[in-house]
Amino acid sequence: MARGLRLVSRAGRLLLHPGPRRGFSASAREPLHVCVVGSGPAGFYTADRMLKGHEGAQVDIIDRLPTPFGLVRSGVAPDHPETKIVVNQFSRVAANGRCSFFGNVTLGKDVSLSELRKTYHVVVLAYGAESDRSLGIPGEDLKGIHSAREFVWWYNGHPDMCDLSPDLKSTDSAVVLGQGNVALDVARILLRCKNELATTDIADYALDALRGSTIRKVYLVGRRGPVQAACTAKELREILGLKNVRICIKEADLMTSPADEEEMRNSRIQRRVYELLSKAASAHKDNNNNDQKELHFVFFRKPTRFMPSENGSTVGAVQLEKTKDGVTRKQVAVGTGEFEDLKCGMVLKSIGYKSLPVEGLPFDQNRGVVPNLRGKVLSSKSETATVEEGLYVVGWLKRGPTGIVATNLHCAEETVASILEDDKKGVFTSSSESKKHGRKGLLEILEQKNIRFVPFSGWEKIDSKEKTAGQHTNKPREKITTWDELLKAANE
Repeated sequence: MARGLRLVSRAGRLLLHPGPRRGFSASAREPLHVCVVGSGPAGFYTADRMLKGHEGAQVDIIDRLPTPFGLVRSGVAPDHPETKIVVNQFSRVAANGRCSFFGNVTLGKDVSLSELRKTYHVVVLAYGAESDRSLGIPGEDLKGIHSAREFVWWYNGHPDMCDLSPDLKSTDSAVVLGQGNVALDVARILLRCKNELATTDIADYALDALRGSTIRKVYLVGRRGPVQAACTAKELREILGLKNVRICIKEADLMTSPADEEEMRNSRIQRRVYELLSKAASAHKDNNNNDQKELHFVFFRKPTRFMPSENGSTVGAVQLEKTKDGVTRKQVAVGTGEFEDLKCGMVLKSIGYKSLPVEGLPFDQNRGVVPNLRGKVLSSKSETATVEEGLYVVGWLKRGPTGIVATNLHCAEETVASILEDDKKGVFTSSSESKKHGRKGLLEILEQKNIRFVPFSGWEKIDSKEKTAGQHTNKPREKITTWDELLKAANE
């Protein structure tokens, strides 16, 4: 992989000579050096609250991508521009004289966790979840089966997925496993009128592929019933209102049990989701327009195997087992031993993102999170675990891949409160501890390893180039989607 900017003295304008710090007197003790790993919402909210909460904090944000903002850029659907407005707030954080961005720097490869802990008083891990849970069922490696994350990264122009090339022309049916917001996102992108997508920031190659798509039917498959669907009412309302799409829901699946009724009494969101599904089923009941695309909500089914098509290498169907709600309080879906096959030529698995550990980091493999107490990293998940001094966690790595963009704000506030609490206790001023060099130390590490990082000014060049290209196609931006081109643009 090509690298972008060489470490040159000009970068020192921002990094080597940070200048006067707001509200920080010369007589005060040395700065509190903070490194945030990951520049998504959790990382930027943490940086923001850290800068506001500690007048002596110097915050460096590192990210493996040359572009900041994490899932706001690569995860939020292109037809949801209002959700992306938060980047304006994050850009103001990056413009703070006490904050710096180091893009194209990978934790565990370019710099180790041990090196960061020796260099900074505080290291906050906010790198999220960049892998996927596996179903662990036969046929999962067949062609035509992708994770929803891969598909989302593909249409959003993530440089790791620009070559995914999902086959949208060999089938009329796609199955999406899962009924959460991400599942609804990918189903909506498959079914939405492509002229509506043409004015978004969707990757140009994805728009071309979707325009040529032959997919007319999308099946959203859930293990449990409509009351337990994991989506929000806002997302559901949007997909139910798509133009020229018929909604198909079996009437029997909408029957509720006493346990369902209790769940709806206790949850306004679940009640609203159920009401929307019921209303849609009634509205489309007698709709037999063959020119319309179809969105099928399939409840009480779990996948048990993927079956190949005639060529033996591509998925041709998903075997589903009928389920029923168990008698436990949480109504866990249990198999009934009845099976059926659902034919399709593409499967998108929206069953959850997964975080990955790095060397030297305690990690709970079962939950896919870092064991922590209000953001303070613990040595293990056992009751006798000790606190890892100076090491913190936030976002999906802290709590699992749940919530919306704004969920990370409260999460960051909790972690920063723990950091400030430790600072008041004198945790970072131990006399036995060697001096921390913070930003200067990081620059030395990167220079020694010849790592060519991308500062925020490099991202601004990428941003400007994308927006200029978008003006020619009536789009907010035309995303640069390859590593080489991103790094080239950052270095121009």
